[in-house]
Amino acid sequence: MMSENNYRDQIYEDTEEYRDHIATVDQEGKRIWIYPKKPAGRYYNARAWVSFIFLAVFLVMPFIKINGEPFLLFNILERKFVLFGLLFTPQDFHLFGLATLTFVVFIILFTVVYGRLFCGWVCPQTIFMEMFFRRIEYWIEGDASEQRLLDKGPWTPEKIRKKTLKHAIFFAISVVASNFFLAYVIGMDEVLRIIREPLSAHVGGFIAMLVFSGAFYFVFARLREQVCTTICPYGRLQGVLLVKDSIVVAYDHVRGEPRGKLKKQKPAEDSAAPPVASGPAGNPVEQIRASVSMASTEGEKRLTGGDCIDCKLCIAVCPTGIDIRNGTQLECVNCTACMDACDAIMDKVGRPRELIRYDSMTGIETGRRKIFTPRVWGYTGVLIALLALDIALIANRGIVETIILRSPGQLYQEKDETHLTNLYTYTIVNKSTADLPVQLRLVSPRGKIQLVGKEIGVIPKGAKAQGAFFVELATADLEGRKTPLIIDVLSEGKKIDSAKTNFMGPGGSRQ
Repeated sequence: MMSENNYRDQIYEDTEEYRDHIATVDQEGKRIWIYPKKPAGRYYNARAWVSFIFLAVFLVMPFIKINGEPFLLFNILERKFVLFGLLFTPQDFHLFGLATLTFVVFIILFTVVYGRLFCGWVCPQTIFMEMFFRRIEYWIEGDASEQRLLDKGPWTPEKIRKKTLKHAIFFAISVVASNFFLAYVIGMDEVLRIIREPLSAHVGGFIAMLVFSGAFYFVFARLREQVCTTICPYGRLQGVLLVKDSIVVAYDHVRGEPRGKLKKQKPAEDSAAPPVASGPAGNPVEQIRASVSMASTEGEKRLTGGDCIDCKLCIAVCPTGIDIRNGTQLECVNCTACMDACDAIMDKVGRPRELIRYDSMTGIETGRRKIFTPRVWGYTGVLIALLALDIALIANRGIVETIILRSPGQLYQEKDETHLTNLYTYTIVNKSTADLPVQLRLVSPRGKIQLVGKEIGVIPKGAKAQGAFFVELATADLEGRKTPLIIDVLSEGKKIDSAKTNFMGPGGSRQ
């Protein structure tokens, strides 16, 4: 008989052929439709609460305003962005670039330490799919075996009713969700205005919304787990980010292997073959549960030394169709469904829970979890530095952005024998959440500003003012060919910004 160590060596010498393809595609390249068993357990309940909180925040956030601006707004069309009530304009692009870099570092650090915890708990794709669309599907069509039979069966009135009801609800949710996503782009006030006004006034927008709703519906009605396994870049990225110390949903092969079925203990006086537990016809998962329950109550005899009884319930509940016992895989989104299923089986057979649990490869093999490795400390240091820089730049970010430039191709003009003038253009961007009255004042050297045309006046929030002005200086105040100028931007007598430029004069020494 093969020893336990030889059995394990054989497992580790496996060619890992399962990594050459994904569980949802067969050898001919056709999709395998996944019918996951409805999960249940403490982790599933915890994820449900997280999902409801996420949904509440998602639905309430567009209605929250700070100083008249949405709490969050990502108006790509008008290049207007609002984060936590702060208005950001295209002139703040460097802040977005730095924030993006910070976010990428955070993703790397988070993945190195906690794996795909984000995917399983707070990713919108997982939340909408597993906690809303999938629950509706279970409610209307039943559990996995019932869904499978319904899809393979003929088109009866009952099947038509169920399919019509399910897809009607799916599309209705898609329309509502699409409108709320739109509110994060153009604002809830604008969405409500479009809804109230006649359809003829927004034909293009209505068509765009239908297309977006259709795409949202298609993702959750047909595409489903393919988003996580083949489309999402984060799922691909995790393969190069995970290390042996990363915390992931992992199968304890040290404790679970070698696997073996449960066998009903044979009474000493009875040499007959042990009875086989049976469950509901056509439902292999229920048969597994029934056999496990009988073995746990009447006594069992293990064929091998590992705790895994090879019931395959972890595969039955997996929304991406993988076998977590093969190890960490690209398709695993860390949804914890297999953890709940395995814990339930371990309870029934009288074995300790957490055969499948949150752990690292190092933790499973050595029994020690080493989270804060030198790599993690390095990423943490870089992340803290970037966060500090982000905070400093945002804290020192002015409420206006001022750009003053000399008019290209223009030389100085002689106003009279003792005074010269230069022509300048200005652009002042109001980055605050209030309208600002603005004036310009020449600080150094002595001189005066003459605006071309009307006064600057009040600049609306998020808007900009552009124009031109002359600066007049006495020749006695010039410092040579270039004289530095300092111009302050005032609002109601208070300095809100300052700009520096040069005044061009004739060459030579100071006159």
